[in-house]
Amino acid sequence: MHNSQTYQFQYALLVVILIACFFINISLGSVNIPLKSIIASLFGNIDNTTWDVIITNYRLPKAVTSILVGSGLGISGLLMQTLFRNPLAGPFVLGITSGASLGVALIILGSGLFGGFFATALISKWSIVIAASLGSFLVLLAVLAVSHKVRDTMAILIIGLMFGSITAAVVSVLSYFSSAEQLQQYVFWGFGSLSNLSWKELSIFFLIYLVGMILSIMSIKSLNSLLLGENYAKSLGINLKQSRFIILLATSLIAGTITAFAGPIAFIGLAIPHLTRQIFKTSNHKILLPAVFLFGAITMLICDSIAQVPGSDYTLPINAITALVGAPVVIWLLVRQRKMMF
Repeated sequence: MHNSQTYQFQYALLVVILIACFFINISLGSVNIPLKSIIASLFGNIDNTTWDVIITNYRLPKAVTSILVGSGLGISGLLMQTLFRNPLAGPFVLGITSGASLGVALIILGSGLFGGFFATALISKWSIVIAASLGSFLVLLAVLAVSHKVRDTMAILIIGLMFGSITAAVVSVLSYFSSAEQLQQYVFWGFGSLSNLSWKELSIFFLIYLVGMILSIMSIKSLNSLLLGENYAKSLGINLKQSRFIILLATSLIAGTITAFAGPIAFIGLAIPHLTRQIFKTSNHKILLPAVFLFGAITMLICDSIAQVPGSDYTLPINAITALVGAPVVIWLLVRQRKMMF
């Protein structure tokens, strides 16, 4: 049995690993920067102005984005797996990513319909973020409206998947009528990216992320009661409709914002909650929530460090790295657990 001291030790170890991964992530890239110079830059005492610009304007925002994206996707996945009581549920089962993808597709693939100046004016960094946000927000509104009408939680899951199918169909039609250049731009957005955010964009991202995190923390009691079924939760006096609404809203805010600013990043939301449960051996969300936060942040920092291909000018798609690094780990852990069970 795990006691509180064991959990405290595990948390402390994860925090140390997170700090180490954070500094390693900043140091690696096309130009390797020593740890001493990174610390000097953070305190404003660095002599090398070029390194200072690289750290302050590029590496530091990217590392912070990695922490927000990894932790956010991990917690969103945990909320969805508990709400739907389905180990295959992830942060994007509600169709949030599909809505964001549709918004971006309308801007990138549909911009050719306007032609000339309008096509150029429409495709900008902020227009893509706004389009993705609006797309995910509209799907969120639809899902929340359905959650008030439908009593069965599984029905919401199926409806979310149907929204995803509808938006995917519209994107397919737009793709068919688009040029090769537009398709390439849309595909590149789909790869996901952690390195495109300025401090201003990151502050907006963080504010919405923070609201989602606060709602997640508020849902801990409801999540624990839902583990034993909706009838048990009702017997404890949990307002199911209200709890479900808050959990769906928290997930949508976090996952929708991440997709809008960093693109659709797969795998993390599905796998991190499983990895955390394997190590912490508990289903108590009071313990799981901070653990998933730390695990998600560490995993994304590691994946981003690998994606940088240290010592070269290449940057691999973050989506490919998250799946290549993470999927074998999950398979190994599940096979190991199965062996231990028999």
